[in-house]
Amino acid sequence: MLTAAAGAALLVAGALTTGAPPASAAPTGLVGWATQNGGTTGGSGSPVTVTSASALTSAVGSSSAAVIRVSGTISCSGMLRVRSNKTILGNPGATISGCGFNINGDRNVIIRNLTFRNWNDDAINVQESATNIWIDHNSFTNGYDGAVDIKRGSDFVTVSWNRVYDHDKSMLLGHSDSNASQDTGHLRVTYHHNWFDESTQRHPRVRFGNPVHVFNNYYDSNGGYGVASTENAGVLVEGNYFENVEDPYHLGEGDSGPGTLVARNNHFVNSGSGQAGGSVRSIPYSYPLDPASSVKSIVTAGAGAGRISV
Repeated sequence: MLTAAAGAALLVAGALTTGAPPASAAPTGLVGWATQNGGTTGGSGSPVTVTSASALTSAVGSSSAAVIRVSGTISCSGMLRVRSNKTILGNPGATISGCGFNINGDRNVIIRNLTFRNWNDDAINVQESATNIWIDHNSFTNGYDGAVDIKRGSDFVTVSWNRVYDHDKSMLLGHSDSNASQDTGHLRVTYHHNWFDESTQRHPRVRFGNPVHVFNNYYDSNGGYGVASTENAGVLVEGNYFENVEDPYHLGEGDSGPGTLVARNNHFVNSGSGQAGGSVRSIPYSYPLDPASSVKSIVTAGAGAGRISV
């Protein structure tokens, strides 16, 4: 049974791939919106390893396609501009401390296996019609503003297998109620197999994007709320595990008017039932879906930096 107000229809096509392996069996594969619009392949060429803020700034800001490996802890401040056709990979233990990445109007960027901490703006900011971005298997802790914020007409993004802990504002999608003209028809993002580990709010907070797909995430003791659909957004929330979350999902937030939200096949432990309503546009891609009751064990075993070899 789908959870939707007043019998509103859920419009979802191609939800499952017949015979596909469960997501737990393929945690390193790209799934979701970043597979669309030509796909997301990242950089190319022989990898370059960076160990300093200056080398990292130069490498990610180059106009050339590149595979960049981060080694050790790099301390920096502000936002480092990441240009198109980049793959940024963390070697074991790689940490970005004090600063974040800004993908501003560029495309085809992959960021994996990094720990971000103590950033003084956002950890990862995707904005100004940036497209085809994959943010995967990273850890985020103790930053100033958003861990992953996506806004200003950006599109075709997958945020997967990340862990957010000891942090407040996790993932914002759409920055302002007044930005409908730039955002409507865009902000299509998939969030799957993320571990929202006692983080407070915005998991995600959505404006305008439709459909936004939130599946197989583990929500643990989130003091504010899980998912908020606002400003005519359409969010499909399916197969997630909510534990000790009083407010798993709802419509509207703060001064933002309601969007729509369809919830199905979620698992609740000591949690509220959530608020859903309306319909959501169809999901155009195929995806493997883990049983919601298994998501806690799958995600805690696999999400965050240091869980994959890259």
